[in-house]
Amino acid sequence: MTTRRSSSDTMMEVDGFPIQEGAEVQANEPLPNQVINNSGGFVHCTKDTTCLRQCLCGISGEPRAYRCGETEMSGETANIINRFVHKGQGSMVVETIRNFSVKNKACKIKHILYALALCCCSNDPATKDGAYRILPAVCRTPTHLFQFIKYHQDNKPGKGWGRALRRGVSKWYKSYGQKRGGNLKLAIHMTKYKARCGFTHKDVFRLCHIKTDNEVLGYMICYVCQGKEKAENSRLIMEAKRREGYEQSELKKVVNLLQVFEDATRCTDEQRMARLIMEHECLVREHVPTGFLKSKKVWEALVRHMPMKAMIRSLGKLSSLSILERESFAEEITADKLINQRLIESARIHPFSLLVALKSYSKGQSEHDRLQWVVNPRVEAALEEAFYLSFEYVQSTRKRYLLAVDVSDSMSVPVIGTPSLTVKEAAAAMMMTTVRTEERCDVVAFSMNQRHGVNHAGTNSIAHLSVSPQDDLCKMMCTCSNITPGRIDCAAPILDAIENKKMYDVFMVYTDSETSYGPIHPSEALKRYRTVSGIRDARLIVCCMASTGFSIADRNDPLMLDIVGFDSGAPMAIHEFVSGEPNH
Repeated sequence: MTTRRSSSDTMMEVDGFPIQEGAEVQANEPLPNQVINNSGGFVHCTKDTTCLRQCLCGISGEPRAYRCGETEMSGETANIINRFVHKGQGSMVVETIRNFSVKNKACKIKHILYALALCCCSNDPATKDGAYRILPAVCRTPTHLFQFIKYHQDNKPGKGWGRALRRGVSKWYKSYGQKRGGNLKLAIHMTKYKARCGFTHKDVFRLCHIKTDNEVLGYMICYVCQGKEKAENSRLIMEAKRREGYEQSELKKVVNLLQVFEDATRCTDEQRMARLIMEHECLVREHVPTGFLKSKKVWEALVRHMPMKAMIRSLGKLSSLSILERESFAEEITADKLINQRLIESARIHPFSLLVALKSYSKGQSEHDRLQWVVNPRVEAALEEAFYLSFEYVQSTRKRYLLAVDVSDSMSVPVIGTPSLTVKEAAAAMMMTTVRTEERCDVVAFSMNQRHGVNHAGTNSIAHLSVSPQDDLCKMMCTCSNITPGRIDCAAPILDAIENKKMYDVFMVYTDSETSYGPIHPSEALKRYRTVSGIRDARLIVCCMASTGFSIADRNDPLMLDIVGFDSGAPMAIHEFVSGEPNH
């Protein structure tokens, strides 16, 4: 982290970003580019931001914000990449994209794929070549590849594919030969992810004019494009069969594997389908014909080898089919998997995601369709235990936090992006995550009870809460409920830290949507805190979980972030923003 002050002492730079340190502005007066919100407070209208790493985390827009449910890709990403390319730093962009993908830093893969497609469309040869070289590492499944192709076509429309795209996509298929699992893994992926984003493998093979000397890949291309019968009778397979060692070769294994998938596709008997699944672990839900997706026998077979995340997503379905009955084998294996710490760690499931799964399952009905089920108490208890176990695997940012929470009645509304949770539950879960994983964390609430804290300008007070890493979700929520609610002045926690001479790297506010008056604006309070404390990179994050669309963050301050709504990607966006990496 680098900090530099200008000679006039009115401007400082943090990580190369200029941050103005001007005179304070009273909160009953708007700052430039601010509007009045529904509670009478002034907030910033959203403006474009500039930060590559933040865009790769899904942080973009006007101003810096993470917006859950946003479907359109930000034009800001293209502008940033173009600026880097013009400065001769396209290779740095490519390497950043690779790191974010390989190290699983991206909240959602679509932001990575979009940036990669932009680089592949670049007019700079070095950037373009580098982007295509990392295509196999970034696009780990056919779904990723198809989405990448769509973004590429959207950014560079034309009648056909250029040579670079044809060569890059062809190399993607060929790269499986060097990956763990080899072409057997490709066969599984090609049959599991047959079509996405309007593309099939047959379409892609035709468009990229793929050619290969590898007989295993050649067989799969023939299988997809011309069908099983022609592939079986092709000269390639006939010559291979005459060679010694064919029965132990990778080609023979792929032929047998594709036959298993073919048998599953054409199966018309549920008992045989269930038997195939139990005999071949490679058969997953996507390989099962649609007609069997309501079969109890088939789902009983699927649950035996179902990956952790897929199982959690399917709990409602399993219960609706009466598979998770008390003292059943399915109940036993499901409950044991849910509390398996090794599986929780390897699946990289955040506590917030597990809480969402717990609350969704406990309701006994789906938020998205008419599916209903009887809740299994043991499975419900295992989900709750998994929620608490997962805190152990959350990576610490090693920062000092002050968390401020809204305790008003309006916090009982559903979270935008996660309707199974109330804002109160989501805020408590996120506060628990920070309290349990960070070494230094204090928690306050916005209160009108002056004996709990300092009253600034007679408008609001901060109640200091006594919380512990051992507190469970219920106790955390009860602690907040015992506080008399006050107005949500996002500057109040910062002013309280100044008055009490507390040292924090990050200020976080959890509220439903609205803020109101205070003595100064949050952005001005943060500037004062940086000056008084000497912590020049102090950050402010405001989580408006039931947002009206307004923003608190200053568009000129790269160390302020708005979270609009809240979904499973938000915790990772916060982690990346706090760690400092998005601002390098």
